[in-house]
Amino acid sequence: MSEIIGGGAQAGQADADLIKDATIETFEADVLAASMTTPVIVDFWADWCGPCKQLGPLLERAVRAAKGKVKMVKIDIDKNQMLASQMRIQSIPTVYAFFQGRPIDGFQGALPESEIKKFIERLPQADGASGMGGQDEDYFAAGEAAFAAGDVTTAAHFYASAAQADPENIAALAGLARCHLALGDKDQARDTLAMIPEAKQKDPAVASLKAALALAESGNGGDVAALEAAAAGAPEDLDKRFALAEGYLGAGSMEKAIDELLAVIERDREWREGEARQKLLTVFEALGHAHPATVRGRRRLSSILFS
Repeated sequence: MSEIIGGGAQAGQADADLIKDATIETFEADVLAASMTTPVIVDFWADWCGPCKQLGPLLERAVRAAKGKVKMVKIDIDKNQMLASQMRIQSIPTVYAFFQGRPIDGFQGALPESEIKKFIERLPQADGASGMGGQDEDYFAAGEAAFAAGDVTTAAHFYASAAQADPENIAALAGLARCHLALGDKDQARDTLAMIPEAKQKDPAVASLKAALALAESGNGGDVAALEAAAAGAPEDLDKRFALAEGYLGAGSMEKAIDELLAVIERDREWREGEARQKLLTVFEALGHAHPATVRGRRRLSSILFS
């Protein structure tokens, strides 16, 4: 009997090493460091997400079946909102694969078990051998993973490769434009978006990038500290609060900009014929409807408008 109990304990420990929950505090150790020797799959999920509950058990089963060739880390975006924001998680479930500290592949949405198995099989092994084989369909997923990890240059390479392999890959072109924007090249971002056919200009990914580009072009790049001081000295001056919001946008501080725009709307819903509200909606579109900051901001906006 003791052998059975001991075996169960060892199995439980082995399972804990393969599959674990992580937070922003443990992300570096559980994902980046761990992936230096073994590929690590990162599953971004939430308790309210139905597809997440379908995908999670399938991922776990596939990871266990791989018998140590891959590990899995689960991140609840509601409990780790800052990490989800840093990783630019816009919809869930989102899955990324890391190897040697870098994102190498990924996908969004629930997949059938057969596709999950293929996803795991094409991940590299500890000896550096890769099963990806340069398949064109992997370029976009790798670009998404690289961009989420902040490696914009690598992401641009993958997006460009995906677009070259399939000139009609709208998501790849939008991703490439997003990289140009992140690197500060607004002209190149605009030119890349112009390559997308008119019929696809309303695609959600394209619309989000166009909104982000509009914000980048309209944002105030002034001294944020000076704008903060001006707004603090006259909290009822909505012009100063709006200027501060634009300053935050210019600095890339989207959540702070949302707070200031909501403060303006709360004091005067129709200020400048709704300019603050329109700017706020553009921010939401740029971030994406599933972004945690968008979800929180929309809730606060509804509370203000319907209170």
